Amino acid sequence: MFTLPDCFYDISIISITTRLFLAVILSGIIGLERGANRHPAGFRTHILVCVGAALAMMTNQYICEIFGSTDPARLGAQVITGVGFLGVGTILITGKNKIKGLTTAAGLWASACLGLALGIGFYSGAVIAAVIIFISLALLPKIENHFYRKSRVLELYIEVDNIENYKKVKMYIKSLSPTFYETHLSQTSPVLQGGIPVNISLILPAGGNRRDTINALEAMDGVYMLEEIS
Repeated sequence: MFTLPDCFYDISIISITTRLFLAVILSGIIGLERGANRHPAGFRTHILVCVGAALAMMTNQYICEIFGSTDPARLGAQVITGVGFLGVGTILITGKNKIKGLTTAAGLWASACLGLALGIGFYSGAVIAAVIIFISLALLPKIENHFYRKSRVLELYIEVDNIENYKKVKMYIKSLSPTFYETHLSQTSPVLQGGIPVNISLILPAGGNRRDTINALEAMDGVYMLEEIS
């Protein structure tokens, strides 16, 4: 771990400026990646969370230096809890039972941890973590999608025009001899007027092709729409 001169670790104008500047830069990079992909919390949100966390940690260090009788991690623990509630606001459950925003919520929490690390002067840990967080958000989805495309697990949302065609969909799924399957009518309102919303979960047998299965379902009579839930 590299070390800097003492002025970067004491509470001084130099250390305060350095820590807050790094908080803006590191969290801004992460926030730009989220915002560019149209996620709920973007550039400004990540910066505010990280700067706020850094300020909380510096305030705690300041209190310790002035009064010398407080736990230096007390405010940091409260930040972690508070950001957890903030992250919940970025998680959405759509009408098709599709959950969105979990990664963004995790990114906000990680940005808060970056701020805490910078706020106490743990520069090397913060910089290395920022690089790892950015790589996780920007590059790892490509690897993730590669493996997901080969998965035999399918979570689908479809809308059919009537109950008879819904039964045909169930019969087709049974004909695939899946390792596991479950279909049920969704309680949510359909996207298309007059459609019957259905949620389908299945595990294809060995050798089953997910793309062929999706194409076959889309081509069936009465299927208005089909969307894979990720």
